[in-house]
Amino acid sequence: MALDRPNQLFRNKTAKIAAIPMILTALVVFIGGTTWTIVYSFTKSGLLPRLKWVGFQQYERLWDAKRWIISIENLAIYGLLMLIMVFVLGFLLATLVDQKIRFENTVRTVILYPYAMSFVVTGLVWQWILNPEFGIQTIVRGWGWETFTFDPLYNANIAIYGVLIAGLWQGSGLVMILMLAGLRGIDQEVWKAARVDGIPTWKTYLFIVIPMMRPVFITTLVLVVTGIVKLYDLIVAQTGGGPGIATEVPAKYVYDMMFAAMNLGQGFAASTMMLITVAIFIVPWALMEFGGNKSGG
Repeated sequence: MALDRPNQLFRNKTAKIAAIPMILTALVVFIGGTTWTIVYSFTKSGLLPRLKWVGFQQYERLWDAKRWIISIENLAIYGLLMLIMVFVLGFLLATLVDQKIRFENTVRTVILYPYAMSFVVTGLVWQWILNPEFGIQTIVRGWGWETFTFDPLYNANIAIYGVLIAGLWQGSGLVMILMLAGLRGIDQEVWKAARVDGIPTWKTYLFIVIPMMRPVFITTLVLVVTGIVKLYDLIVAQTGGGPGIATEVPAKYVYDMMFAAMNLGQGFAASTMMLITVAIFIVPWALMEFGGNKSGG
C-alpha cells in the first residue's frame, strides 16, 4: 500500500497541468503585485519606483491630507447607505418577482439591465438626469412647480447622494438576481409548514427564510463591498470628484497621486489602505465559508 502512495501525486495530471497557468498568475500577478505595492508604500517613490526607505512617512502624509480624509468620509457615507439600501431594495424586488408574477422574465431583464451598462455610461446618464438645466428639475418646473429644486450634483453638501442614486440604480439588479436565486432555493415544504402553523408571511421571511439564505447574503455582501471600495468610474463620469473635492473617493485619490501628481509612494500607501479595507471583509468570509466546512467535517 505504501508503494502506491507516490502515484497519488500524479492523479488527474491533465487537470493539474491545466491549473499551472492559473497558479502562476495568482502567485506573480496577485500575490507578487500586492507585495510589491506594500513594499514600495514605505519608500520615497516619485515618478518612478525607487527603494529609498522612509518608514511610515507616506502613511503619515496620507492621513494628514484633507483630500484623503474627505474621500474616506465620502466612501463611508456612500458605502453605508449603499449597503443598507441595495440589500433592502434588492430583496424586496426579489420577493416581488418570486411571487410568480406575469411577464417575470421581462421584469427581471428590465431590472437587471442597468447592471449590464458600464459605470461610465451610468454616470453620464445620471449626470444628464440630475442636471438642473435639462433634467428632473426642469421637467418638474415645466409642470408648474416653479420653486422645485433638485440639483444634488451641483451642491457640495449633498453631491455624494446624487452619486448614490446612480449606484443604487445600477447595483440593485445584481442583488435582486442573487436574492432571487436564494429564494428559489428554499424548499417549498418550508412555506407549506409555515402556512400550516399560521406564521405570518413577514415572519416567515424574517425568521426562517433570511437565516436560511445566509450564504447568499454573505456572498452578496462581499461583492457589494468590493464594488464600493473600488468605486471610481462612476465618480469620474458623473462628477469628476466635484464640486471641488466634494465627491472624492479613495480609488480616484490613488489614480491622481500615481498618474497626475507622479507620486507613486503616496499612491501605493493609499492603495494599501484600500487593500486592508477589502481584506477586513474577504478574510472573515473565506474563514466562514471554507474554514467552517473543514472543522465540520
